[in-house]
Amino acid sequence: MSHGFQKMSNYSAPIQEMLFVMEEIADFNNIKMLLNQDELSIDFVKVILEEAGNLASEVLAPLNYPGDTQGCVLENGIVHTPAGFKNAYKQFIDNGWNSVPFSKKYGGQDLPWVTAISISEVWNSANMAFGLCPLLTQGAVALLEAHGSCDLKEKYLQKLVSGEWTGTMNLTEPQAGSDLSLIKARATPDGDYYRIFGQKLYISYGDHDFTDNIIHMVLARLPDAPEGIKGVSLFVVPKFLDKSIGKTGVQNDVRCASLEHKLGIKASPTALMLFGEDNGAIGYLVGKEHSGINYMFTMMNNARLMVGLQGVAIAERAYQQARDYAFSRVQGRSQEH
Repeated sequence: MSHGFQKMSNYSAPIQEMLFVMEEIADFNNIKMLLNQDELSIDFVKVILEEAGNLASEVLAPLNYPGDTQGCVLENGIVHTPAGFKNAYKQFIDNGWNSVPFSKKYGGQDLPWVTAISISEVWNSANMAFGLCPLLTQGAVALLEAHGSCDLKEKYLQKLVSGEWTGTMNLTEPQAGSDLSLIKARATPDGDYYRIFGQKLYISYGDHDFTDNIIHMVLARLPDAPEGIKGVSLFVVPKFLDKSIGKTGVQNDVRCASLEHKLGIKASPTALMLFGEDNGAIGYLVGKEHSGINYMFTMMNNARLMVGLQGVAIAERAYQQARDYAFSRVQGRSQEH
C-alpha cells in the first residue's frame, strides 16, 4: 500500500506543452515586444521551467500525500504546518520563485506573467496545499502595487515580493458568506491608523509557521459608513507591528481561533481569524474610505484567475497519475498458465 502511494506522488512538469502554449498560442515574441524585453528568450524560459520542475518533483510532490494525511494543527494559538512544508517554503523563497512577475523596483524579476502562470501551474500540480500560499501573496502584491500609498508600498511590498512575508485576503464573515454587503467588521480611526474589530472566515493561510509576519488585507466598515457594499473600506493589518507602533515583534491584536476541517488540501491552513479581541487590531487604510471593494477586486480577480489555473494543474496531475497507473497495471493471464 505505501509503495503505491509513493508512486502516486510522482510528478513531472509538462515543459514542452507549456512552451508550445507560450510560443504558438500566447505569441511569446509579441509579449516580449509589448514589454520591451527583447533580451528574453524562450530558451531562457525553458531553463526557468526546468528548475521549477526540479523543485516541484523533488521537494513539493513528495510532501503532497503525507501533508494531506498529517494536516495542519492549531496548538496554544500557534498553527503548525505538516513536516517538511516550512523547509520547502524556505527553499521556494531562497531561490527567488515568489518574485518572478513583480517589479524590480521592489525586488522582483519583471518576467512576463505568462511565465509566472506556467510556474504557478507547476506548484499547484505538485502540491496544491503548498501552492495556495504564494497564490494569496501575489494577489496582495498586485493590490498594493495598484492601490497602496507610497508609505504602504515602502513598508510591505519588498518583503511580500520576496516571500519573506505572506499575504492573505479577508473577505467572508460567519453571517455574510459571499454577500460582502453584509459584513460587520468595523474600523475605528485612531490617529494615523485604525483599530479593526471583527471575525473573518475561510482565510487561506490566515496563520502558519512559514514566515515571521503575515500581512492581512481586511474589509471593514468605518463608523460613518453607508449600508451595503458601498460602505466597505480596505485595510492592511499586519500580524506583527512595526517600529512606528511599538517595539519590533509585538503581535497585533490578531489571532487564529480555529482551523477548518476539510475533505482535502488539509496541509493548507484555512483559518477563522479574530481581529480586535482586546484594544483593536491596528490597520492602515488603503486608498479612499468606503471604496474598499473596488480595490479588493484587484486581489480577488488575481485569485480567480489562479483558481482557474488550479483546475488545469490538478487535471494535469490526475492525467499523469492515471497514465502511470495504466502503464503499470498488469492485465491478462500469465503466460505460465
